[in-house]
Parts: sequence; C-alpha cells; structure tokens
Amino acid sequence: MPCRDWWSGPSAPSPDRGRDRGRDGGYVTAETAVVVPALVLLLGMLLWGLGAVGVQTRCGDAARAAARAAARGEEEADVIRVARAAAPGGAEVRVARDGDLYRVSVEARTLGPGPLAVPVSGEAVAHVEPG
Repeated sequence: MPCRDWWSGPSAPSPDRGRDRGRDGGYVTAETAVVVPALVLLLGMLLWGLGAVGVQTRCGDAARAAARAAARGEEEADVIRVARAAAPGGAEVRVARDGDLYRVSVEARTLGPGPLAVPVSGEAVAHVEPG
C-alpha cells in the first residue's frame, strides 16, 4: 500500500478552474476606477493639511520673534520687519501695546484655490523688558 500524506489532495487540476479566471476581471477594473481617485483625493487633502499646519507654525514663530523685538524696545517698523521676515508671504502683522505688554498677531492664508485658502494666525505676548 503506497504511503500517502494526509494533507495531499488530488494532483489533477479541476476542469472548472480555467472557466473562473475571466469572470472577475471586470470587478478589478471597476474597483480600481473607484479606489484610485479616492486615494488621490485623500493624498491631496493630507498634503493641503500639512501645508496649512506649516503656514500656521510660521505665523506663530513670526509673532514670537516680533514680540521679543518689541519687548526689547525696538521701533515698531523694525518689529514689523522682523515679523515679515519670519512670516509667510503676504502675511498681515499687527502690533499693539497694552500697558507693560506687547501683543503681536500675524495672519496669513493657506495655499490653495478658492475655499482652500483659509486664514490662519499666530499670536504672541511679551512683557516689556526693564531697561
């Protein structure tokens, strides 16, 4: 009696295997037509979100640098120049003094067409240094 392993099945291919190959080819095309644009849209949204976070971070950094310059007693034109050097292009800078505090806000728009160009801002406050 020949030794036969318990896991080995029939060695001859089933006659129906060849017929099943062409049946799901259309599904793969339809799924790809739906999935690829969705993945491209998701990638675009992620890249836009990263860009928006980058613009907001630059606004905050610019506001902090300008607030430190104002606290050191620099002229307002120099404070605005410091803020614009660190801020994204086209940013709006506002400097206000409130008693012993300088408040600096920097506002810019994110990159993108139409409704994707949303305003983001950064704000910083610094105490006047004794001098």
